[in-house]
This record gives sequence, structure tokens and C-alpha cells, in this order.
Amino acid sequence: GRELVANDVIYSWKRLADPANTSEAYFVIDGKIKGLSDWAIKKSKGQATYETPVEGLVARDSHTLVVTLEKPYHQLSNVVAMPSMAIVPREAVEMFGAEFLNHPVGTGPFMLAKKEDWIRNSKISLVKNPKFRDETFPGDSGKKLPLVDKLVFHELPEEQPRWQTGLKGGYDWFDIPSDSFEAAIDSGTLSPELAGKGMKVDVSPAMDVTYVGINMMDPVLGKSKLVRQAMSLAFDSEDYIKRFMNGRGIKAHSPVPPGLAVYDPKFRNPLAEHNLLRAKKLLADAGYPEGKGLPEFEYESLADTKGRQQGEYFAQSMAKIGIRIRINSNSWPQLLTKLKERKATLFGLGWGAVYPDPQAFFMAFYSKNISPGPNATNFVNAEFDRLYEKSLTLKDSPARDAVYRELRDFITDQAVWIHVSHRLNYRVLHGWVDNFKWSEIALSYPKYIGVDVKKREQLSKAL
Repeated sequence: GRELVANDVIYSWKRLADPANTSEAYFVIDGKIKGLSDWAIKKSKGQATYETPVEGLVARDSHTLVVTLEKPYHQLSNVVAMPSMAIVPREAVEMFGAEFLNHPVGTGPFMLAKKEDWIRNSKISLVKNPKFRDETFPGDSGKKLPLVDKLVFHELPEEQPRWQTGLKGGYDWFDIPSDSFEAAIDSGTLSPELAGKGMKVDVSPAMDVTYVGINMMDPVLGKSKLVRQAMSLAFDSEDYIKRFMNGRGIKAHSPVPPGLAVYDPKFRNPLAEHNLLRAKKLLADAGYPEGKGLPEFEYESLADTKGRQQGEYFAQSMAKIGIRIRINSNSWPQLLTKLKERKATLFGLGWGAVYPDPQAFFMAFYSKNISPGPNATNFVNAEFDRLYEKSLTLKDSPARDAVYRELRDFITDQAVWIHVSHRLNYRVLHGWVDNFKWSEIALSYPKYIGVDVKKREQLSKAL
């Protein structure tokens, strides 16, 4: 290996902008760095190469990168930490070509030692990177990171086999499946049976929101805000959270989840209440009393049992106000294709924070991000765009928070999403796991986790 240098950053960001790579994440810096968008256009015409300078990306020396912006962009410090902005070595990309995806090369605390350590659809084993930078555990311990020598991630889609394997000590931490939740959790805490075996439960709010999206390109739904508002009022998110999530969620009133600026637990979205009478009145005001005159709308669900049940629940909810829904079952790739091609009218999804700022959620409604970008609802509104672009120019301040609240109120009134929940994560940890703190965003969290080998030997006897 070799040291990462400033030119590696320039290459990697050009690679993100290169039209030949058709990156879906380029939007985060498109038009932000001086000259980069022009370079991308010239590259598409064969008028530029990776050696062609970009005015806003200059390596002053091997350890100093100077970035010049087109205009103020206070999210840059968040954006550069996104996985899509990760720095990659040019020589590895060129050597592996299309297979670079299967030969990850980076500078992190763990590494893929050999190709055989990655078994598709089964597991991936990572070992401690011997050349990882000199970094110690926070505090006075002085322990060098990472704390463990090896990480093994298992891929097991079936919930019950995964749960049983975890209970027997096959995993150090693991999720609680829906069917086992009531037996595992007693009044919000781990059951005495599991706690007696030294297990612990980690509960953390996910920095996300789940929702039903409405494609604004639909000739009826896109034009009638009243119909969209009626649909929002007809959906009972609290009942949905109980039925499908074991209560593991906070009712969502806006896209902004707990833990972020302007999230207000007292804020109430008037369209998030379950009110069939008001929903029926709005339908009538829209010219569709009891749904008469409306076409049958298609809802895209996943093909698994839970996905079909969730689709049926949505269809039953809409039927109560006279709106007919036809459910289409999809594999995950099929659903993504329909979203990218703007062919999904109604769909259930989750949106997680790519960095800890409300702007990471409002980007899902910006007109320049319509499909195949992250704006899967294809919402286009000049006033929203004006407020959104204004927020990008403001630093973290009460003034920016005020704009965020305007964006929140604007998007909830438009009812582009039917807001459902902010999820709560429940994970069981064995007693030999130390320093576990789950992070939705900081993907380097495993470097802090420790394992007490002696304690594992002791506690494993009771499993």
C-alpha cells in the first residue's frame, strides 16, 4: 500500500463527476465546485481527460487540497464524509476495471485480506489494517484502534434462523425479528430469560423516516393536492406502527427525524392525523365524492410476505374513502427500476440521513434531484426550490433553522409523502461485547467495538 495524497481526492471527485460512470450521487457536488461541472461536460464530449485541471480542485502539495466553491455551500463538510465521496486509488480502479467493485481498496481500520474472504450471499471477513493511521480510543485508555483483529459479517435473509443463530452465540449482536419481539422485550427491556444469560439490548432511534411516496407525474395525483391530502388523512400511521413494527417507531409528522435541528416533538402535521370524515370531505371538495371519478391507482410493494401485507393495508386504508388501489409485487431491483424510470405511482419507502442535517431530507424534494435522482416523487415546485437553495447558502444558525421550518411546513402541506414513522432500532448484544454504539451515519463504528474473550468463553456455556 501507499499513502493517500491530495491528488487522490481530485481523481476520486472527478471520477464521481465523470458522465461515463453515470453516478447517481454526483448531484451532491454538481454545480458546487468551481469548474467541475464544466469539466464533466467537456469529458462527455471527449474534450477533457483526468489530467485536465479543474479550477476549484488544486493540490497545493501532497497533503493540502484547496477547494474553491462556485458559491457558499455550508454542507460541504458533511458531503465529503458520504460513502460516495470516498477516496479511491486510480491505479486500483484502472487495474480492476469493472471488477473494482469486488476489490475494495481504501484506508480504513479493516481490510479484505484475500478474495476468498468474501463469499457472495453468505459472509464477508475483514481483518485489521496493519497500516491504519495511529488512532487511539477516545479518553484516557490509550488503546489503539481498531480494538478487534477481525470482523465477520453474515448475510442471512431469513429472520428466524438469524435470530436463533444469534441466541446461540453465533453473532455478537443481532436484530430482533418481528415475530420474536414480544417474547424478547418485556416492558421496553430485555426479557429476564435473555438478560439472565448476560445479554443486553441496545435501543437507538434511527435517523430516518418511512413514508408512502406519491408520484407527482401522475396526471391526477400530481395536480390535485386535495386528493393527496385526503389520502394522508385516510392512513392510520399509529395503527401501522403497531401492526407491522411491533410499536418500534415514532409517528412521523414531517421528513425530519429526531436528533436533527428543527425536529420538534410537539410539532403536529394536521394531515398526519387519522381522520376519515375530513378525508372524505377533501375528496368531495376535489370533485371526487366517495372517490367517484378517480381511476384505480397502482401501489408498488415488495414481493415478500410482509411487503404484500403492507400493500394490502394501504389499499384497505384508501378503500375506506373510496379510492381503489391495485397492488403490484416487485423484487427490490424491480422496484428501484420503476422508481428510476418514473413508473411507480405509489410506493412505500424509507429515507435515511446521509449526514446529520435536515437538508439531507429536504434534498428528496428538490426539482434538480428528480428520478433517477433521490427525488423519487418527481416533485417540482419553484417556491420550494427557492427556499431549499437559500438554505444551502446559510451556515448553521437560527436563520437557517427558520428556513428549514418553512421547508418542513411547505412539504407537509403539499402531501407529497404520506408520513409514517421514524424507526427505533432494537439490537441484542451478548455480554462479552464492549463499547457498542450503533450509528446510522458513522460507518466506522466497528473500530470502537471490543470483545472480552474470557467473558465470551464463560457466558457461552449458558447458551
